[in-house]
Amino acid sequence: MITITPIRTLDAVVTVPGSKSLTQRALIAAALAGGPSRLLGPLASEDTHFTMEALRAMGVACDDSDPECWLVQGSGGRILAPAGDIFLGNNGTATRFLTSVAALGHGRFHITGSERMSERPILPLMEALRGWQVAIDSDAGTGCPPLTIQAAGLAGGRTVLPEGKSSQYLSSLLLVAPYAVTPAELEVRGEILSKPYVEMTLAIMADFGIRVEAAPALNAFRIPQGQYQGRTYAIEGDASGASYFWAAAAITGGRITVANVPVPSLQGDAKLLPYLARMGCQIEQTGAGITVTGPETLEGIELDMGDMPDVAPTLAVVAAFAEGTTIINNIAHLRIKECDRLSAVVSELRKLGAEVEEEPARMIIHGKQGGSNLHGAVIATYDDHRMAMSFAVAGLRIPGVAIKDEQCVVKSFPDFWERFGRMAA
Repeated sequence: MITITPIRTLDAVVTVPGSKSLTQRALIAAALAGGPSRLLGPLASEDTHFTMEALRAMGVACDDSDPECWLVQGSGGRILAPAGDIFLGNNGTATRFLTSVAALGHGRFHITGSERMSERPILPLMEALRGWQVAIDSDAGTGCPPLTIQAAGLAGGRTVLPEGKSSQYLSSLLLVAPYAVTPAELEVRGEILSKPYVEMTLAIMADFGIRVEAAPALNAFRIPQGQYQGRTYAIEGDASGASYFWAAAAITGGRITVANVPVPSLQGDAKLLPYLARMGCQIEQTGAGITVTGPETLEGIELDMGDMPDVAPTLAVVAAFAEGTTIINNIAHLRIKECDRLSAVVSELRKLGAEVEEEPARMIIHGKQGGSNLHGAVIATYDDHRMAMSFAVAGLRIPGVAIKDEQCVVKSFPDFWERFGRMAA
């Protein structure tokens, strides 16, 4: 457990690790490419380690001995059946992406994970892969991992993704579709959430040489046959990780510059910045990076965070320090993250003394200026990295905030506590 020390002033410049979302997508494209790739500034974390180890088990040579430049020798789409299970912990992105990668191989693939992963749905992805003639089953018949795939390649042709509630299903299918036996077409039914992550996937595919024909609404795709081309690819600083530092400036009235998240960014989570501006923060972009300066008084707002679920906890914590009501809409998909993140955020905010309402797809936070109604508490993290990091921010303003099981941050930001401490020093 770690106790956060409140601060009086805040004025710092920080950098954040590489984007987890970009690192995992670039790893897949590089692994399937023809020829070698160099990934510059990647994120070395528990999640990306699981992804890389799985790719190695499938016959892809990956060298991460230099933390600033990973070397990936692309297999040209040739995927080998591993000798044993592919264990992916609670890495939802990798589980969904590598399920489709495994389908490119020939032989038996068994994908497993943590206890929580066995509760996270993957049935829509399974059904879409079956449309491309992939033999895939949920071992327990629940539509969740563990999964068994009797792989014989992707047939291609037309398939349907029955729902778009997780953009990872769609990104998974898109990343492997160029390697289908016949040109692939994909239709998505229902609302597509987290669209910026799909746009990120399409951008990475284009950077590695495959351009997808996509409908404006991102509900229909034609993916040409082809092979990614190995290249040198620079990975942006992680906007999700940056959100905790920008939030720190917001609630303390301080000033934080994050030096390595670009504008414009491929990451949808960078769109948190306009919401902080609506709450009263000053946002500046200079050669030094993106600077957030907090106001004397934060104001509650109503917003839709369907496209940026990973930073919804960050904004919820900020909202607890704002004057008035903040309504965060369209976040039902938080319930299938590393934990039921919607309920978890509500529960832990209430521990701090906040008045919060939970509804199926939104939360309503009735804030007081400066968090005058808040007090210290021991915060449970639910083995969820984003719970730990977002609630650490609250401790910069409220005495007595302690974070249990704080090492869960290794999933996406292994040295978070070190950088967080330097910021506040």
